[in-house]
Parts: sequence; structure tokens; C-alpha cells
Amino acid sequence: MAAVRIPPRLCLSSFLLQSPINFSLSHAPSFNGGPISRSMSSSSSSSATSPAPYTTLSERATFEREIKKSKFIAIASHVSDERSAMSFLSQVKDPRATHNCWAYKLGEQYRSNDDGEPSGTAGKPIYSAIVSSGLDMVMVVVIRYFGGIKLGTGGLVRAYGGVALECLKGAPTCYVKPKVRVGIEVQFELVGTIYHQLQHFHAEDIKQDYDTGKDDTTMVSFKVDYENLNSLEDAINSSCGRKIEFFKG
Repeated sequence: MAAVRIPPRLCLSSFLLQSPINFSLSHAPSFNGGPISRSMSSSSSSSATSPAPYTTLSERATFEREIKKSKFIAIASHVSDERSAMSFLSQVKDPRATHNCWAYKLGEQYRSNDDGEPSGTAGKPIYSAIVSSGLDMVMVVVIRYFGGIKLGTGGLVRAYGGVALECLKGAPTCYVKPKVRVGIEVQFELVGTIYHQLQHFHAEDIKQDYDTGKDDTTMVSFKVDYENLNSLEDAINSSCGRKIEFFKG
């Protein structure tokens, strides 16, 4: 029976691309100890490349198939970076298996491994399956238990790529809208106006720091969807009647 793709849902916040914020009180604001890039104007902000929304796995998926007495087990999961990909690999690989082949895709970054199979017959087909699925931030590990019958180069490519694709086809997915950490330094009299716009644009994790070293000034930090950032900046500048500098992580 053919696998059916489950419609994606909006992912939980744990999948979102978020970075912690750290505003220094005696120096220029910074994220993780590094400088914050400053938006020079609304037009220059809109020309910058922002991470695009993407679809990924919402939970781990598995698929098993026997091909000429060899058992192939594909296990797929969302991964956020290379470290989490290697952690996932260490969790699911079986040292008793003949091969533990894998591939992952993290935006433009990707890696694959044939784990002893002939070059290009396992890792690359798994990666091609990920690309064909339209998913991102995903890793697939295909475990093979050799059954005594050689498959040949073409057979291996079809086997590894096929089980990886079938695993991803029926897996539950979700839609991720990446967020950015933003800080703005404003006068006390503008805080109410700022909060009104932040609520309108569904900003999250809003925090205030009054100890900025400047009189009548507070630092407001928050998270907002990348796709809403430019509109929020324009709305704040318009409602405040002045240019507010955004510090973005």
C-alpha cells in the first residue's frame, strides 16, 4: 500500500531557529558576546537574505523492507545542527549491523556516508531521497543486515534510496517559521507604543532591562518571525514618529 504524506502542521517552538540574547550594560548590545548587526534602514533590512520557512519532521519515523534477504531499516528524524545529527546517529546505529549508512540536510549544508558500501551507492541515494521529499533539517540513517545475496551497484542505490524515501513519505511533518532575536533601546514614554506593535506582530519572549546606563531609557528584547521583522520595524518607526534602531542577532 502506498505511503501517504501527512499534511504538515506548525512546529513547536523547540524547532524554531532562535538564539539567546545577552545585552551588555556597559558596552554595545551583543548576542553571545558577539556584536549585533544593526539595521541601517528599512530598505537595507528588506534586501538582506533571511532564513526561509521550511517543512521538517515533527517526530521520528521508521520504515523497514527486506530486499533479497537483506534487511534494510530506515530511521529519520529532525536535526537542528551537525551536533544533533551525530547524536541521533549514535543513538540509532547498530554496531551488529553490516552497514549504518546515512545522510543529512541542514539548509545548504549536507553530508552523507556509505559506511563501507561501494562509493556513492548508499549515502548519496539517501541524501537524494531527502531532497526529493522536500524536507529540510532532516537526517536519515539506513541500517543494513546483509542476507547473503549481493545487490550490485544499481541494486544498492535503489535499495538505500528507496527505503529512505518511503520512510519520509509517510512521516508526520510540521511547518517551521524561523525567528530572530531583536533588541531595541527606547525612551520610557514609547514603551506602551512599542508593546502595542509587538503584540500586533505576535512577538514572543518579551523582556525589559532598565539598567542601560542611560536616563529615561530601557532595552526591550523579543523574538519575532523573520518574515514579519521588516513590517514590524516599519510599524514601530511610524507609530513612534522617529527612527528606532533595531539590534538583530
